[in-house]
Formats: sequence, C-alpha cells, structure tokens
Amino acid sequence: MKILSSIIVFSALFFSCNSPAQKKSTEKEQKNFEITKSDAQWKAQLSSLAYNVLRHEATEPAFSSQLNDNHNKGTYVCAGCGTPVFKSKHKFDSGTGWPSFDREIEGNVAFSVDRKLGFSRTEEHCATCGGHLGHVFNDGPRETTGKRHCINGAALKFIPKDEKER
Repeated sequence: MKILSSIIVFSALFFSCNSPAQKKSTEKEQKNFEITKSDAQWKAQLSSLAYNVLRHEATEPAFSSQLNDNHNKGTYVCAGCGTPVFKSKHKFDSGTGWPSFDREIEGNVAFSVDRKLGFSRTEEHCATCGGHLGHVFNDGPRETTGKRHCINGAALKFIPKDEKER
C-alpha cells in the first residue's frame, strides 16, 4: 500500500510540474514562415547574441544595444531576414534600456502569447522569418498608441534614411 501511495504522490508531482506556463506558445511554432532556415544556417548567419535572441527567444542585457540611443531617421529591420519592422519616427525613449516603439510596421510583425514566466505576455516576432523581437506592453505614450514595443537591439539592424529622402 505504501508503494502505491508513493507512486500516486510521485505521479501527481511529476505531472503538476508540467504546467502550461512552461510550454512555449504553439501559435508561432505552427506557422509556416516565408523564410525558413536550418539551425546551422541561422547560426552561421547571425552573431551569437542575435542567434540567441532571434532563434531562442533570449533577452539581451538592458542598456547594451547601441540602437537604444540611436536617434537617426530610418527603418529598423529584422536582423535575421531584413524585413522592415519599425520606423524611427515611432521610436521613443522608454527608459527601460531597450529600443522602444509605439507601433510596428503593420503586417511585418506577428504576435503570440508567451507564458514562460508563469503569466501571459504578448510576444512579437518577425512575420517573415519568425525571429523573436521582444514583447509589447500597454504602458507606452498615451498621446500616441499607448503601446510600448520593447525590442531587443540584437534582433534589429538599422537602415538610415537616404539624405535625398529627408
């Protein structure tokens, strides 16, 4: 009887540790992206940090990206595939240590639910290659959208606006 009780307790503990909060969102995983590459191809193309952020949903350290203080005019593109994802005119200083925008380029950023921390957050990723960009929160500038797209600088490349376009 003690063995049966132990098995039941062990089973209950084992299955309770496998909560939905620890599972990755399946929305992103089930989508077929226009650009797909093997893990080896992504590793060869990206820096170690960009690879970990874009392909493994890591977060770069706050205040570590040079793009955080970039105030030039232009477009921010996905570092994985070059898809335009944010415009400089929508960038603002959130004080959080990551590049922040009040809106994305519609259609180029996709959203899913991230439950890795035990609660739901809105994750955003490139709609073309699925690369993890960051998260969107509802604490942005109230005079615009009220959104704060908190983005890893390692997930972006900046393309300056041509002088003749200014």
